[in-house]
Amino acid sequence: MAIMPFVMAGANNPPVNLAYNQGYNTEIVESVLNAKVPAKEYTSNIYGRVIADEDGAPFVTVYIKGTSYGTATDSEGYFMLVDLPAGIHTVRVQGIGYRSSEKIVEVGDNEASELLFEIERDVLLMEQVIVSGSRIGLLQYLPGSAGSINRRDLQAISPLSGNEVLRSVTGIHVVEEEGAGLRANIGVRGLDPDKSRNVLILEDGIPVALSPYGEPEMYYTPSIDRMSGIEVLKGSGSILYGPQTIGGVINYITADPPVESSGSVRISGGQGGYFSGLASYGNTYGNTGFDINYLRRQADNLGPTRFALNDINGKLRFSSSPRSSATIKIGIYDEGSNSTYVGLTQAMYEAGGHDHAMLAPNDNLEVRRYSASLNHRFSPGDNLQVTTIAYGYTTTRNWRRQDFTYNSNSSELTGDVWGDNSLPGGMLYLRNSTGNRNRQFEVAGLENRARYNYRVQGVQSILDAGLRLHYERAYEQRVNGTSATAVSGDLRDDEIRTGHAFSTWLQNKAFLNERVSLTAGLRTEMLNYERNILRSSFEDVSIINNTSVTELIPGAGINYNFNERNGIFAGIHRGFAPPRIKDAISSSGEDMQLDAERSWNFELGARTGLEGVARFETTLFMMDFSNQVIPVSESSGAQGTGYINAGSTRHTGAEGELVLYLSQVTGLPGELTAGVNSTFTRSVFRGDRFVVQRIANGPVDDTVFVNIKGNRTPYAPAVTSSAFIQYQGRNGFGARIGGQFTGSQYSDVLNTGAVGDWFDRALNDPDYNYLQANANGRLGEIPGFIVINVAAWYDLPNGLTLNLNVKNLLNERYIASRRPQGIRVGLPRMFNAGMAFSF
Repeated sequence: MAIMPFVMAGANNPPVNLAYNQGYNTEIVESVLNAKVPAKEYTSNIYGRVIADEDGAPFVTVYIKGTSYGTATDSEGYFMLVDLPAGIHTVRVQGIGYRSSEKIVEVGDNEASELLFEIERDVLLMEQVIVSGSRIGLLQYLPGSAGSINRRDLQAISPLSGNEVLRSVTGIHVVEEEGAGLRANIGVRGLDPDKSRNVLILEDGIPVALSPYGEPEMYYTPSIDRMSGIEVLKGSGSILYGPQTIGGVINYITADPPVESSGSVRISGGQGGYFSGLASYGNTYGNTGFDINYLRRQADNLGPTRFALNDINGKLRFSSSPRSSATIKIGIYDEGSNSTYVGLTQAMYEAGGHDHAMLAPNDNLEVRRYSASLNHRFSPGDNLQVTTIAYGYTTTRNWRRQDFTYNSNSSELTGDVWGDNSLPGGMLYLRNSTGNRNRQFEVAGLENRARYNYRVQGVQSILDAGLRLHYERAYEQRVNGTSATAVSGDLRDDEIRTGHAFSTWLQNKAFLNERVSLTAGLRTEMLNYERNILRSSFEDVSIINNTSVTELIPGAGINYNFNERNGIFAGIHRGFAPPRIKDAISSSGEDMQLDAERSWNFELGARTGLEGVARFETTLFMMDFSNQVIPVSESSGAQGTGYINAGSTRHTGAEGELVLYLSQVTGLPGELTAGVNSTFTRSVFRGDRFVVQRIANGPVDDTVFVNIKGNRTPYAPAVTSSAFIQYQGRNGFGARIGGQFTGSQYSDVLNTGAVGDWFDRALNDPDYNYLQANANGRLGEIPGFIVINVAAWYDLPNGLTLNLNVKNLLNERYIASRRPQGIRVGLPRMFNAGMAFSF
């Protein structure tokens, strides 16, 4: 592992490069220490390693106490301090999640001293969310379920999109939309996955949704290609984040600046003109490090999707002292695709031959995003860390969508048709007009977090406290075009939506003894919304109204650990998600009194493991909603807009994960790992709720409602599961095979099964129009399916890696979704090949 030591401030000496492997590389160390350098006063060096629990402690600070000389360990725990003044020095090691340690050492002119630090993990200053899996042992103090995917996992999976990665996490259900993972649809434990509205998605701890409070849709999703890890937090610890605390937190992690000059180039390609290329480079000079990367992804027909995107990101990190650092991050994202709402009708799917047809080839979605953030960390003492984050981003989302209808008698038809007109809703007719949904979003915020380690009457505790000011504004226009490709035309709607939010949180974790810890916290959310409607239904208007939401969000948990690897936990917290602005205030300016989404979330689980052999975690959970808000918008496959109060629902179930480390058992010369996880969920409407089932034909005014109490909530499969087996040989060869199973699910609240049965019922009862007797593809059960993926790679000694992977190995044909407006068929078998070169 290569590292780059640096002098943190006040030094004019050139940096020295040093390469380490699993142990000290004597030849390289000697070459550094014996190198010819200009004569100067400072020529002493200190090098060594920091170890915690027999493993290298990554990325902890090592510095000379009372000076500005310092460095950070690499991913294996190695460090080197160079060009120091001769004399007696106190070397101090400190890092979040570890107990500090000091050693005194004397070095003379032109001498080098070696130090070995063995430090203990310190839960009192650990991060609440696991960082890239590097501190997985600290899960024993987390009062809820969590998981992580690190860089090594990502390289082995070789994902086509982030959806494939998240499906390997217990409790996560991902619904494909276009196959490329451009717009995430993620549900947790039976929650509706539509545009990931019930999940808080972050990148490096910063929200990424269009408007996190007022419009939390994921029309932009961070590219998995440039990530170094993903964190998932589902338990009571999620009250430290917000505003959504219902489904949990998913945090995408990007790479930090490397400690020495390093870079990489990765390219891959496959069928349908698919290409992905990522180039990155970073270095550290003195106390300043940087990393910059450029990603290009494109495809001509990845399933039915044509897209091209450019994604540029950069980080600049500055360490003013061993206790203070600041990171500036800038990102530019530009995407164009033929994303569409139109899907197959039921007749088209059953007939086959149109699975990946571009039904609306003139549809075009353009997404452009600019983002910037500043993250400052300061540790005024060993027991206190203060983090301040300022962030801002703008997202432009302009979407030209060609109009279509299921009615052959509609006007302005182009003559382009798809499907079978023998059944109602079975035929698509494209129209010679467009609806351009143009939106622009502004988001800015300032957040301050503090973590303090203290002791009262012999009880050690850690206190988390913080506050956030947040601003967001959305500009939305609907422009109707008079041709199939028009991007301009008549302005139908025009409005501005503004939100201001103030959040605070306080959480205390008390360690009663070596085995028991108690956690209790409270979050507050105060929101103020304004909707300013300038034009509605082609008429200029001036409608302004305001509404506000205030919520207290408590949470508590307990951990009991038998030892470091075995323990049980339990937690309870309030789930909360605010209503969207345009749903809370109607288009006429009326305050709709739409309730916030509220639930009580419970967890009870256990963790166990045997070092080097296996680890296992299982969790029982329940989410009890007093009012679950469900989507009735076009994106969710419904005919209406926005959301409605759905009443009480309950999500109960169990999830478990088992990972086996089989190398010791098999005796193979390498690493052999296998794992399996499953989630069993029962998500149902718990209270009385009546919805329309059929409407009388003719002059009789008779509408029949049915009670859906006890019905399953949409897009909540009863079972999801994934499994893998992976081998990494010492000769550089590696392979992985993984499978993912998604159980059957319903697409509507009526739990419509086979649509054909409802056509039979409608024929036998001609006096009524049955809403479920519709072949447009939006209604009906989604059968369960299995997708198997295979990957193989070979690491060459010169930094070159070759890889080959097959997605959907068995070429399973399945319905991935019936949203937004018809059936989406999962991607067929796909071969990808690529290479990566590190330097």
